[in-house]
Parts: sequence; structure tokens; C-alpha cells
Amino acid sequence: MEFHPQPPSGTPKPWAFPTPERGTMANGLTVLRCHRPGQKVVAVEVNLEAPLDAEPEGLDGVATIMARALSEGTDKHTAEEFAAELERCGATLDANADYPGVRVSLEVPASRLPKALGLLADALRAPAFPDSEIERLVANRLDEIPHELANPARRAAKELSRELFPAESRMSRPRQGTEETVRRIDAAAVRAFYEAHVRPATATVVVVGDLEGIEGGVEAALDESLGGWTGAAVASSPMSPITADDTGRVVIVDRPGAVQTQLLIGRVGPDRHDRVWPAQLLGVYCLGGTLTSRLDRVLREEKGYTYGVRAFGQVLRSTADGGGAALLAISGSVATDVTGPALDDLWQVLRKLAAEGLTDDERDVAVRNLVGVAPLRYETAAAVAGTLADQVEQYLPDDFQARLYAQLAETGTVEATAAAVSALPADRLVTVLVGDASQIADSVRELGIGDVKVVSGS
Repeated sequence: MEFHPQPPSGTPKPWAFPTPERGTMANGLTVLRCHRPGQKVVAVEVNLEAPLDAEPEGLDGVATIMARALSEGTDKHTAEEFAAELERCGATLDANADYPGVRVSLEVPASRLPKALGLLADALRAPAFPDSEIERLVANRLDEIPHELANPARRAAKELSRELFPAESRMSRPRQGTEETVRRIDAAAVRAFYEAHVRPATATVVVVGDLEGIEGGVEAALDESLGGWTGAAVASSPMSPITADDTGRVVIVDRPGAVQTQLLIGRVGPDRHDRVWPAQLLGVYCLGGTLTSRLDRVLREEKGYTYGVRAFGQVLRSTADGGGAALLAISGSVATDVTGPALDDLWQVLRKLAAEGLTDDERDVAVRNLVGVAPLRYETAAAVAGTLADQVEQYLPDDFQARLYAQLAETGTVEATAAAVSALPADRLVTVLVGDASQIADSVRELGIGDVKVVSGS
């Protein structure tokens, strides 16, 4: 058998995260365009400045209901007709609400972008908010809440927010509202929230994909659709300062009979405006960003306590003046009978990190994973559009992501260690455990990682 020689690898092409073209339409709408040759499915993201802090008192969840109702009919189409028109375009439209505001996402083949932009514009310009559809969306949301409470990971996240943030802070309460607040939402409340916060002058649209073949040009398509969206300019919604209590303590959410314990350990730290962010991202990744990270090596491979434990930083909200906060956390699940030993070993990992630091090999692997695979991460237009929209939402410059990869490559082991230790200090963490309190409480108290209290799992 004759074997042909293996083809040699080619020279790697230089890559950088794309920087968009920025402009402003006559109605005040900010536009970010990013041409990606060959991306025949165009992604559109619209940031609406309608933060959860702006929800009226007692109506937590109204932003979520409004977001979901944007595609439930307009002044031109009923809900059924609107869905049919989207389907004819081969388009998908989705919307969600989070602390910074409402995000509307559209994906559509490039050849049908003008038609889909017209539907998107109708949804933003003149949503119908019919009583019957709002009632249906409220009922759907009420049906979701018991399922979320039954989910250990969701229940842990809810409890951590309640523990970290003061009761008067919107961040202490569920993003999508509670059963009590959602029941109060009606079509009038949704319309009022829309009228107060949704307008082009405070919105940004991001368009990413192969934009050269758009009939009439992408500028004309935007002008003919979103250019007709009007609304008076208003001042930005005030943002309350983010404060959090990270005094070391443990909360056990009691689930009698649970065979596993869900762990969520966290605190609040700096967001992406802080100069420590690249080192923090790298250090936390070394700690628990992947299956080969330190936490998994100890808790999964050596001890067999878990299928996986992750450490991460998630931006909560940023401000125009360069402030903001991120949730820094460790999450995973372990068998009930090893909850105490698993937490003990986890804290030993944190203490050893502070005492001995990361290794150069850990740092090098993390850089390769974070920087080296970036071109694969951004193969789709939707991935690029989502990151650009995140930058807008967090008041970051358009070239932030491109500069971040260069900063990660330049970050040394000592810097990454210091940032990781500062992000997740062993004595300043709030620990939430969702599990059987009768089986785990005593072993957790013996660890001395903070006062332990037990709350109902309902």
C-alpha cells in the first residue's frame, strides 16, 4: 500500500475581532454595521434602554412580558399574521429583558433582510399589545415559575441574589418577576412601560453578516424600515448604585430527600471596565473555566465528587461613567453524602491558590483556550452581533473585544493569580446549597466557612 505524504499545514492567517462601522440615523437610532463576507444569514440585535430598575414598583416582570409581546401583533398584523410573515422570510425573532435593558434578536437570510427589517420595525414602532395576548403571556409566565423553583440551579441563583443584594435593590429579586408581581401585569401596564422607555434615540441596532448583496443596500433597507420609527428623546433611566454584602456565610435551601446538592458560591466584583478584568478572566478560567482547570482536577478527577464544577464571571450591569459590577461565582453539584468533604476540598483549592499561586502551564493553557479558539467562537454572524450588542449594553468601546484578546495574551501568571485570589477570596464568599439540610448541615457547619442558616426550598 502506498502512503502519500501528509500535507503540510498552511501559515495561520492573522485574526482580530471585527470592529463595526458606527453611524446614527435621522431619528436618533444608533447603527453598528459589520460586513462579514460569506455569512449569508444576517444577525440583527437591538438594544432598548429599558432596564429592570425602571420597572414600576410592584410590577417586577413587566419588562419581560413587554419583550415577549413585541412579536404578538402590530398595527399591521395580528399575532398569527406576524408569525406567518416571519416564517415566509425564514426569520426568527426573539426578545428578552435583563438588568441593563431589553434585547431583540433577529436572524434572517441576507436575501430577505429588507422584508424582515420591516417586520422588526413594525414590532418596535407599533406593537399592538392586545389584552388577550398579554393575558396569555402572563399565564405562561406564571406557569414557568414553579418549574424554575423546582430547578436546583435556578433556585440557587435566586437565593444567592437575595443574599448578596439589599432587599430594596432590583437585583435582589428574580429578573422575570415573582408570582405576586406578574399577576398584577396587564396590557395597560405593558403599554405604559413601552411608551416610557422604547424609542429610537436611546436604542442601538447591530447588523452583522454578508451585507454586500442586500437589494438596494443595507443603508436603504434600514432607512425604509427602522427609519420610520419615531419617538421623543428622553433622559436615560437613572441607575441605582450596586451594593452587595459578601460576608462569608452559608445558606442551605432545604430539599428533603435530595440525592445531590447544588452548589453556588459567589460574590460581586469588578466588571469589564476595570483594568483588572483581563487578568481576572484569565485567573478565574485557570481555576474553573474548563474540564482541565484546577477545580475539576481535584473535585472531579481526583475525588470523584462531581461531574464538573465551573468558576466564571458574569457582568450584571455597567454604567455610562465606567462603573458596574459582575457576579463572580463557582457552581456545580455533588452527591449529598459528600457535600461536606467536597466543600472542604474546594476551600483547600482556594487557599492553596492564594498561598502558592497558579503555574505557568495553567496560565499558558488558559491563554491558548481563550485566545486561540476565538476565531472559531465567532464563526457565525449571531456570535459577533451578540458580542457587539453586549459591548453597547455595557458602554464599552467598539474595539473592546479585539483589545481584550491582546491583553489576555500579555497577562502574566502572577497577575492572573492575584486577580483570581481577589475575585474569589476564601473568606469573602456567600455559599448557597440546595439539598437535604438534615443530611448536609452538620458537616457544613464543621467547615467553619461562615454562619449556616437553613431556609425552605419552596
